[in-house]
Amino acid sequence: MCSETASPLPEENPAQPVRETEHGAMTAIPQGYSDLLQDVKRRVAQARVRATVSVNRELVMLYWDIGWLIIQRQEEEGWGASVIERLSRDLQAALPDARGFSMSNIWRKRAFCLAYPPSREHLAQPVRESSARVLPEPVAEIPWGHNVVLVEKVKEPQSRLWYAAQTIEHGWSRAVLVHQIESNLYERQGRVLTNFERALPAPAQMFVRRSRSPHVCVACLYGNV
Repeated sequence: MCSETASPLPEENPAQPVRETEHGAMTAIPQGYSDLLQDVKRRVAQARVRATVSVNRELVMLYWDIGWLIIQRQEEEGWGASVIERLSRDLQAALPDARGFSMSNIWRKRAFCLAYPPSREHLAQPVRESSARVLPEPVAEIPWGHNVVLVEKVKEPQSRLWYAAQTIEHGWSRAVLVHQIESNLYERQGRVLTNFERALPAPAQMFVRRSRSPHVCVACLYGNV
């Protein structure tokens, strides 16, 4: 009876991917796997940032839109401050799951719009188009809470834009932004800031010049007149 000779085992090719066990776990980490893992993690993080920025931009523009709608109707209909209280009650009743419609928050939306007023050429446009073109890029990119801080604590438009840009560049939290404002960081930068306006994109430069108009009444931001 002839004995069968065992066939030799095939040599492993190191270039081939490592086989998985029956439970799906790899017997060893293949070459290049760490790079793949880091690449996937980086892409996920970038996508999350883009999604957050996109949602934030929509929210900020929505709040500007609401402020502008209120201002328009008050001017057209001669409504006083009491309409804000009524609007707040009705919105909270109609949208119980939505946040940001307390009376103080609606005043903030109105103040936000007054802090970044539309130019004359934007007044005839639909509200949605106007907000997208009026808001300077740094303002649309930072969270709503940061914008509230800037409107309430910084009256000079160029200073607000500078703090917004610095918030994006350095990733400031709201608390850090408040600290930087209260420590007068903008003023302490001195001559470094003299060219800031010239470095802004053209739309932002137009906003700075337009906001210096004496027709923008700071005292009117919260309906105190």
